[in-house]
Amino acid sequence: MKLSTVILPHERWSGARATWQRAEALGFHAAYTYDHLSWRSFRNSPWFDAVTTLAAAAGVTERIRLGPLVTSPNFRHPVPLAKAILSLDDLSQGRLVVGIGSGGGGFDATVLGGEEWSARERSDRFSEFVERLDQLLTREVTNEAGPYYPVRDAVRYPEPLAVPRPPFVVGGYGPKALAVVATHGEGWVTYGAGPGDRHPTGQAAVADQIARLDEALAVVGRSPESVERLLLDGLGDERPLVSLDAFVDMAGRYREIGITEIVLHWPIPDSLFAADQDVFERIAVEGLAQLGT
Repeated sequence: MKLSTVILPHERWSGARATWQRAEALGFHAAYTYDHLSWRSFRNSPWFDAVTTLAAAAGVTERIRLGPLVTSPNFRHPVPLAKAILSLDDLSQGRLVVGIGSGGGGFDATVLGGEEWSARERSDRFSEFVERLDQLLTREVTNEAGPYYPVRDAVRYPEPLAVPRPPFVVGGYGPKALAVVATHGEGWVTYGAGPGDRHPTGQAAVADQIARLDEALAVVGRSPESVERLLLDGLGDERPLVSLDAFVDMAGRYREIGITEIVLHWPIPDSLFAADQDVFERIAVEGLAQLGT
């Protein structure tokens, strides 16, 4: 099992730089950030661009993997996003991981002036968005008709350092989203119970999601082991940061049902992600060792 963190882009770089470097020093496998224009309780607070933040983080780290968790079609288009991915792949020397989701409602969904998409349109856009990104990053020239993301003579130069492209970690719960994971994903991410889940909380919901993911992989002839399974903690009903023992208990239970990477939010005082920094850092250093992985 791997242990990673999410560092929200809410601080000026003069302060955030040390956080990204500290994440690497603590031995985290990856450090991710949200790709939003603002987010929930941070709506009227400082919030910086994910791509620029990751570029800066790539320049002050050497080993830790980096990426958005997650980018989405809400305000991104595959063509400029693919160019940004190629740039981050180069800046990080192949350490980029590309988390991709369908996006949600709210500010990010309407900021460009349009109406919020229906569930069906969002699902259809998501499928095409991920497919188009894959094409733009693996083909020398891409021409596609759409309907949502038409591309004309998009040229991919340079080739990515990661072969054949930076890995995709794709989020989603429903049959169509899981089919996208099975077709294009090197990883899958969940934060627990999602819309329409048959189980309302935590572990049972994730176990059910994993079973459905395995079914989707079988349809396309892929093994369960071919896709990493990430749990983004801090948005569900688990509270692993209250103590080292709480983390070890939670991580052990999720490892048993197939989670291969746990992603913890870097503590932010006076927020949803408030936690004791000393406990957090002890978990980073000792947690997996106590788990026996």
